[in-house]
Amino acid sequence: MQTVTLNNGVEMPVLGFGVYQIPPEQTEQAVTDALAAGYRLLDTAAAYRNEEAVGRAIKSSGIAREDLFVTTKLWVQDPGEDNTKRAFDASLRRLGLDHLDLYLMHQPFGDVYSQWRAMQDLHREGRVKAIGVSNFHPDRLVDLVDHNEVTPAVNQIETHPFFQRTADQAIMRERGVQIESWGPFAEGRNNLFAHPLLSEVAGAHGRSVPQVVLRWLVQRGVVVIPKSVRPDRMAQNLDVFGFELTDDQMARIATLDTGGSLFFDHRDPAMVGRLGRLRVSD
Repeated sequence: MQTVTLNNGVEMPVLGFGVYQIPPEQTEQAVTDALAAGYRLLDTAAAYRNEEAVGRAIKSSGIAREDLFVTTKLWVQDPGEDNTKRAFDASLRRLGLDHLDLYLMHQPFGDVYSQWRAMQDLHREGRVKAIGVSNFHPDRLVDLVDHNEVTPAVNQIETHPFFQRTADQAIMRERGVQIESWGPFAEGRNNLFAHPLLSEVAGAHGRSVPQVVLRWLVQRGVVVIPKSVRPDRMAQNLDVFGFELTDDQMARIATLDTGGSLFFDHRDPAMVGRLGRLRVSD
């Protein structure tokens, strides 16, 4: 597995397994299958409500803890550093772990600065190897970087062929922040799996469209966490290191960028209010 080196020297697999929208009752088996297929980066969140199932799969796998890279995320909390630390402890208990590899602030809302101060403390204490954020647009990311001691190691954002985030990635690179993609397949929107251009590129390599999309992201230096509950597709998604897209193919895929989200905008006032009011029980 290829890795990227985060801004604090931690090595992170460039391709992992995400469990967003996998029901808790299916998550343990899905993670078990993913680990058997060879995935070592696992991505969950308190808001997904399946951390316990991820933890059970990790425990039963027999894989050494040092061989895994486990990420979970902090939901929007009530103000104060203590609330953030309690949420972190609750996630660790649900996962059955004594430390995390990466802890992300899930949304750029609420008392972001007290949350980040608490996360810096957790990092300083060695309870998490790296800390980062998710869904931060460049303005919010730069503001956080410029006014805190620790620069986020990762920013996990919507990134796929129809919303490519190249300008965002350039700013992250300047600031030493690793871009990570959620929604790499855009949940099949815009006919992604049968898109003529992507299908043509896939045919040229004897690969599937999902493999081309993942290869395109990896080739751009984007960490990616595809999701599936089917072992055959898990294996296929992992098999993207034996071919390389040409410069022309990369340039043609770049023309698919719409410049906007296919889901929702984290700067939309209605969405900000909705997400900010949603609470995850810890």
